[in-house]
Amino acid sequence: MSPLRTHAMRASFSPFLLLTAFMPLAAGAALTRVEGVAVSPKEGRPLYRETHYLQDVDGRQARLVLYRCTDGRPFARKWMPPAADAQAPDFEFLDGRDGRRESVQRQGSKRVVSIRSATAAAEQGKALEMPAGGVIDAGFDAAVRAHWSTLLRGDTVALPFLLTSRQRWVPVTLRRVAAIDWQGQPAEKLQMQLDAWFGFAVPAVSLVYAREGRRLLEFEGTGNVRDANGAWPQVRVRFKDPPQAADDNVLAQARAQPLVASCTG
Repeated sequence: MSPLRTHAMRASFSPFLLLTAFMPLAAGAALTRVEGVAVSPKEGRPLYRETHYLQDVDGRQARLVLYRCTDGRPFARKWMPPAADAQAPDFEFLDGRDGRRESVQRQGSKRVVSIRSATAAAEQGKALEMPAGGVIDAGFDAAVRAHWSTLLRGDTVALPFLLTSRQRWVPVTLRRVAAIDWQGQPAEKLQMQLDAWFGFAVPAVSLVYAREGRRLLEFEGTGNVRDANGAWPQVRVRFKDPPQAADDNVLAQARAQPLVASCTG
């Protein structure tokens, strides 16, 4: 999931379409699967599921994510190839319901950000300079790990985050809120929020990380996939179970599954 979404202007912190087909990963490399369930924070109503497939390739992590309807059918897919800069990976996202596509791709010292709002819409691309310490989408998880000691000391971390739908970098801050017990696990609660006013509102994002292993346990904020009405809903995504081992056949199936056009019917 992306850690921030704008609310009033519906701008998004989201991924990008890099390839028309998924590149194969290294055969036999360690592969794990992580399951997340997204619910409405107020009602507790299930909204969708996330299945993350993580694989180390020569010390760099690749990530494939399937966003699933509550009945398990996939409706969107995200792909991050192995990246030299874990905080700023290239990225592709495709939603099978409306054809929305977002992408970020390295081009020298720049990142090319491309957006297509729907299948029939024209794609819009823009090249942006890469700022020092810049964070792109799920690279936020690597940023948390990199700044873990600073956060536990109580210091605030400032980061430039890519606002994909606005094709611009925005400043955000990350801070520790408190040590908590999360379903019997010692954990740290963090908060991320926009650090400037851009004419649109961005609700703060709440994150819970396990103290042991620094694993993301819970995300609460504006989701990174639209609802059936085309809006960005507020979600709480919980990753209750630890990563499970998976094999190449499972990954190949996840890559090949067609995306459904609707979660109903």
